[in-house]
Amino acid sequence: MNWGSPEFILSIIALSTGGWLFNNWLRMRHGYPLENSGGKSIYPKAKKADRNAARQQEEAHAKLLERVAYLEKRTAALETIVTDSGYDVARQIEALSALDTAHSPAATPAPAPRVR
Repeated sequence: MNWGSPEFILSIIALSTGGWLFNNWLRMRHGYPLENSGGKSIYPKAKKADRNAARQQEEAHAKLLERVAYLEKRTAALETIVTDSGYDVARQIEALSALDTAHSPAATPAPAPRVR
């Protein structure tokens, strides 16, 4: 290979230009500022639709965080109930069914009609 041949020089120029283009594309894609010929930063402009989508996504994320916090509190309360030493599911179900049958409409007589 001849180091001074035009093909070698052109390949070096092509590789350098391709690397520069890839670097700038990658920086723009991830929102990093570009640099102009004077070395000053040029920030990419965000589109209004992108800003609205990001705001909506942040709001949805905040709602999900609130929901997770609520569910964690509820789970902690349920764990407290279940791990309570006096917890007896069968006894409580029987007590509720006994109350239900004692207060059911079929078990109580209908009131007598009033005579005027």
